[in-house]
Amino acid sequence: MTTSTAAGIHVSDAEAPLLNDDVDGSVDYKGHPAIHSKSGGWKSAAFIIGVEVAERFAYYGISSNLISFLTGPLGQSTAKAAENVNLWSGMASLLPLLGAFIADSFLGRYRMIIVASGLYILGLGLLSASAFFFPFKDSDCQKASNNTACSPPQLQVILFFFSLYVVALAQGGHKPCVQAFGADQFDELDPRECKAKSSFFNWWYFSFCAGVLVALTILNYIQDNLGWGLGFGIPCIVMCLALIIFFLGTRTYRFRTLSDDRNPFIRIGQVFVRAVRNWHTKPAAISTEEEAQGVLPHESIQQFKFLNKALVMPDGSKKDDRVCSIDDIEEAKAVLRLFPIWATSLVYAIVFSQMSTLFTKQGVTMDRKITSSLQIPAASLQSFITIAILIVLPIYDRILVPVAGAITRKPSGISLLQRIGIGIFFAMLSMVAAAIVEIKRLETAIEHGLIDTPKATVPMSVWWLIPQYLFFGVADVFTMVGLQEFFYHQAPGELKSVGLALYLSIFGIGSFLSGFLISVIEKITSRNGQTSWFADNLNRAHFDYFYWLLAGLTAASLSVFIYFSRSYIYNRKLVI
Repeated sequence: MTTSTAAGIHVSDAEAPLLNDDVDGSVDYKGHPAIHSKSGGWKSAAFIIGVEVAERFAYYGISSNLISFLTGPLGQSTAKAAENVNLWSGMASLLPLLGAFIADSFLGRYRMIIVASGLYILGLGLLSASAFFFPFKDSDCQKASNNTACSPPQLQVILFFFSLYVVALAQGGHKPCVQAFGADQFDELDPRECKAKSSFFNWWYFSFCAGVLVALTILNYIQDNLGWGLGFGIPCIVMCLALIIFFLGTRTYRFRTLSDDRNPFIRIGQVFVRAVRNWHTKPAAISTEEEAQGVLPHESIQQFKFLNKALVMPDGSKKDDRVCSIDDIEEAKAVLRLFPIWATSLVYAIVFSQMSTLFTKQGVTMDRKITSSLQIPAASLQSFITIAILIVLPIYDRILVPVAGAITRKPSGISLLQRIGIGIFFAMLSMVAAAIVEIKRLETAIEHGLIDTPKATVPMSVWWLIPQYLFFGVADVFTMVGLQEFFYHQAPGELKSVGLALYLSIFGIGSFLSGFLISVIEKITSRNGQTSWFADNLNRAHFDYFYWLLAGLTAASLSVFIYFSRSYIYNRKLVI
């Protein structure tokens, strides 16, 4: 005699005693029901976090210092290089939408991680080759009268950008699936694992920030002092090791099964299609009995009411046509609810884009000496963002959450949207600090007669930049982690990878908007022979004006964010 599990798998009576230990909706690597005591939890998450640490090490090993490579060996202007960095990082953050769609519809998260890791290794290998096998060096650009005169071999440029976008494609498959697969290792129906899952997002971010810190301190130094080929080659080796580690954890993983045989994209899409077809009919009534049973909260019934029309069978439908269920409609509404939060977080992403572009160029002009013979790479200053995260995140998770929880009686202490809003406020403070420091830097350059000698070091310590990095590190603890958890939990059940891809797309669109904003301002401010805000001579440029503009935009977006947050209806399956 056999018994059926929730995953639709038949097990024998001999296995029946283990059924109470089953993880609902999950199977192991053999397709058998996953067992709490033998799979998932932190023992599985550790392997998955390991591959994420390696991936972030590789990604930031490229992105954090990319503007230095573009303005150095490739000889691009500051504005052009910033546009290219924003374009690439934007594409890298939008491609997860494609990767998540493929994973949730066809391959599954586990297979997608393997495919993406292979692409990562290929892209990093080619990137290293583009720097190893061409003799063009930073010094060639430094000898030229201006950066635009540098002319690296065309084949190097083609190979470099091709490799760069292979890495972007790999990240598109890797990023949304790894974190969603890690969160899948915790059972929301088990009280202990549910609590651990909430901490998972905090410690996930803490762990990969450690990888980022190593990239910013060691890799940036290697790239600036020992060569770009080696600086790009080390991440390739690390990704190879990470893939091996990921395979080692296979026997412990839990694999989520679909709760519905229909493709989730088709199921949710049908709600919108049927609602449009029934546009001229009255919305279907949802019985008070169903509402009383908690199928849908009253606020959800009233919100996006036009989608309730999907409960009505359209005229001319076939007999075997299926009316959308209440759960289908609620999932469609859940998707729509995400977009105001998504849109109002875009300015935060624009601010985020400055960390690896304008902040780095700002630091290059300043006194970076640690000793008489050693100076800190400008890109390594981003490590202070990571240091702030590594300090503040444990304090938040172990002290602030319990204290706030005792006051609010919520497991998470404060709601996810409150957490995100606090982070946006700190991002605004980062821009204010950056503008003030830039004003001081320009005054120092004028005072010492360096306004027309852009390659001379401004006698002002680079440590002045630390506050703007630290403020943004605190912002990351609240907003970055908050957005990750928010979009994972609030996305429909089978679309968790897509939820995280939506979170990543915020930074993709933000990068594009940053590039567009810089391009527009560059054209406007350089008219009639005037000096652009982003002039290659930073002593005549005005980054401070741009930072003040971003501070104002951040304040405005925070106001709109608060407005939408107050009316947001959380997923009924999530306790906030």
